[in-house]
Amino acid sequence: MAAIPADLLVGLAVPVIIISPGGVIALTNTAAESLLNTSGPALAERGWEAAFGRDQTVPALVSRARRDDSGFAAYDVLLNPVNSRPLRADVLISPVTGFDDWLSIAFQTRSVALMVDRQVQQKGAARSAEGVAQMLAHEIKNPLSGIKGAAQLLADAGTDAADRRELTDLIVTEVDRIAKLVDRMESFTDTRPLKLRPLNIHELLGHVRRVAEQGFAQGLPIQERYDPSLPMVSANRDALVQVFINLLKNGAEAVGKNGQLGITTAYRPGLRVMPAEGGPAVQLPLEVRIIDNGPGLLPSLADHVFEPFVTSKAGGSGLGLALVAKIVADHGGVIEYERSGDPEQTVFRVMLPVATETGSEGNP
Repeated sequence: MAAIPADLLVGLAVPVIIISPGGVIALTNTAAESLLNTSGPALAERGWEAAFGRDQTVPALVSRARRDDSGFAAYDVLLNPVNSRPLRADVLISPVTGFDDWLSIAFQTRSVALMVDRQVQQKGAARSAEGVAQMLAHEIKNPLSGIKGAAQLLADAGTDAADRRELTDLIVTEVDRIAKLVDRMESFTDTRPLKLRPLNIHELLGHVRRVAEQGFAQGLPIQERYDPSLPMVSANRDALVQVFINLLKNGAEAVGKNGQLGITTAYRPGLRVMPAEGGPAVQLPLEVRIIDNGPGLLPSLADHVFEPFVTSKAGGSGLGLALVAKIVADHGGVIEYERSGDPEQTVFRVMLPVATETGSEGNP
């Protein structure tokens, strides 16, 4: 196997170290030498001991990447270089494309990472604040206006009994609408773990399709393409039904009367995620795709589709997809939005874990 060219890392501002298939530090760029205050030749000769002494934090991450045969990111890691002060950094380990069993290790110091994170959080907070203001104005102020008008008419002694009943019904309806909105917002604050158990994903999707055909997707063709060999999914039935009904409903609203919807399932053994709290990588091999042939989201919204109060619907609250993302995350899964195909289609991909042999009741 050919070695990686030494000039590959020249000029990179990010500290990077290249590890050979034998576990030897083969290349170190200037930024990495500066970060660790250790020369490349010293690292090549003495290995991680030259940089971190007896601290095995980074070597353990490398061993984990080797063991799991995949790249991953470890965030906010405390590093203790022997020749400089302690620091915190994100450690990003990735296979080197075109060089089997070689690994690259990039260090992103937290001073820079935190600045970037803070900018993103501030933008997201500003967007959410704007969304809250718009939602409150549209979803609460308007019905309150109607309630006030109805109450004023009720106070008029000249209003007959039939009109009074109609006005009281209006008040009840509008108050119920506000209460439902508040309930939807409160669902984001529910931190109780879901009760999960093994479920047949195709039985669940069949129920979702029947609900759609009898209601919001009536008259629309729903194409199904399922992998019959899928194992059981670890899920909360009611919560997962809510996820797929919401996604299908969004698709039906996007395509109009002449569109098409689709549901597919597949087994994708390659997808794994690293838990934030540590531990082995979690596999998410069960894929469900909800597809529609609508126009998709505006490019400016695509990267923020799962954030609260982000919506392209006239009068929409922007809570639906944010709640979907929360429920999927509560299942230990991942959801993605993409535009793909020819002609282009909107695809929401939900990746979920397989139920364990002993069941997945584990959440009380």
